[in-house]
Amino acid sequence: MGLLNRVIKNPITRKRLMRLKEMKRAYISLWVITILYVTSFGAELICNDTPLYVKYQNRSYFPVFKFYPDDTFTGSGKQTRPDYHRINNSPGFEQNPENYMIFPPIAFGPYASINPDSIEVANVVRVRFVPMPMIGTVNVRRDFSIARSASFGPFIGKTDKEVKNLRLTDYFDIPDTIRQASAVRFKNESAPAVSAAASGVDGQELVISLSTYSKRKRLPKTVRLTFKEKTVRGMPGDEPADTIEFDRELNRISPLPEKSGDDLWTRLTADDQNEILQQVQSRFLGPLDDLSLKVNGRLYAVNFYKEDIRFPFRPVKGHILGIDGAGRDVFARILYGLRTSMTFGLLLVLASMVVGIITGALQGYYGGVVDITGQRLIEIWSALPFLYIMILMGSVYGRSFPLLLFCYGIFNWIGISYYMRAEFLRLRQQPFVEAAKCMGIASHKIIFKHILPNGLVPVVTFFPFSLVGAIGALAALDYLGFGLPPPTPSWGELLFQAQQFRWAWWLILYPSLALFTVMLLGVFVGEGIRNAYDPKQYQRLD
Repeated sequence: MGLLNRVIKNPITRKRLMRLKEMKRAYISLWVITILYVTSFGAELICNDTPLYVKYQNRSYFPVFKFYPDDTFTGSGKQTRPDYHRINNSPGFEQNPENYMIFPPIAFGPYASINPDSIEVANVVRVRFVPMPMIGTVNVRRDFSIARSASFGPFIGKTDKEVKNLRLTDYFDIPDTIRQASAVRFKNESAPAVSAAASGVDGQELVISLSTYSKRKRLPKTVRLTFKEKTVRGMPGDEPADTIEFDRELNRISPLPEKSGDDLWTRLTADDQNEILQQVQSRFLGPLDDLSLKVNGRLYAVNFYKEDIRFPFRPVKGHILGIDGAGRDVFARILYGLRTSMTFGLLLVLASMVVGIITGALQGYYGGVVDITGQRLIEIWSALPFLYIMILMGSVYGRSFPLLLFCYGIFNWIGISYYMRAEFLRLRQQPFVEAAKCMGIASHKIIFKHILPNGLVPVVTFFPFSLVGAIGALAALDYLGFGLPPPTPSWGELLFQAQQFRWAWWLILYPSLALFTVMLLGVFVGEGIRNAYDPKQYQRLD
């Protein structure tokens, strides 16, 4: 504490603090990251499935601060942890108006799995009619008159019987590629398959194709052309409406605001409507396969969509950042993960700084054999593979916070020891150190009282950047599965879930945003401290 007080009271240190305050971005970032970290220590008062206060049978309880067994509120005789949400909704607790519970703003902790029945979602089924691309074939003569057809009539709004003897050229612009390929086939010459884009008189985009042709004994009288829609469209005159909503509570059919499905629904036959209604009732009970349905010659794939509660689940009321794959509130895990990450980073950096300072100070102050021997040992130690050691230690002793801190800390101090060694090699030649030696002051006092206060610049300037690196390293190890043991709240673990459930955008966005924000604030603070310690505040090139 004496060393710290001397450093704070030093006029140079005060000047550096004033420079830091002048850099608004760094100063504000320092306050923001400090407030966030302090707030995370009160996470139990913000996100917790344990109530802050319980009034039960005219007695007051504070479960967030003291453990009460289940028997206290239910009389079950069990000494286990009570389920306060279940007790709060039980008839025996609710019948007495004097019984009540006060939960934190987010009434879910980082470990509790949420009951799916407590999530409010719309109890509706959306029936979507997806038009399928039309495919039809025609056999044409040399003048492109139709001899016979199969499923071709809807392309021009007619039946297959009505299209007989009609000319294709009256309805479609036949590409030259198809004309030439047809002429080759009428000559009874072998030809490869060919396809070409075409358009109808109303702008309908199609693909016309001819299959591979082999030479025959006699000249062909007709050639078969295959027509396929390139862009799926509705039938002529159809409205672009293909979604209908069924509400179970209201027991009625209501078109969605953005798409009206009334016209399509009215074009269905009574049997088709009854079949769809039966499928809708079944969809309220469980998933269904798509249904194929033909309306006015157009084939539709009918799918029945209902939002089922499956974890992970999107952000909803009461869970503003969504729910993860195990049914836990993402906001609670991010907040608790902030405390875990910051605590791990601070402990790691402080421990690394202490070991690095002591090692570098001894090497730099004594020099000679001590310096060269220590340097060679450090080089050997730094060559060891950290990740392999982490895997080995974790497999032997199990994953835990202290083990992770120890394994990472035994390697993280090496970098700062290099800087402290260089500072002590420079400062030990200064007159004030020589004077202290001549006065017979003990070596440990010279190191910690005279040299160290003047060599703390690398320690202070590198501290924020080391903290950012430690937070990022923890997230990376958790993402790879070598970090903290589950179910410890961790940003890296949430990102690992995001890789498994790539459609769950909230598992990607919010943990990444939290990690990015904290690391960015740390970099801003480090930049401000580095500039505050710069002896030349303004530099220019002459």
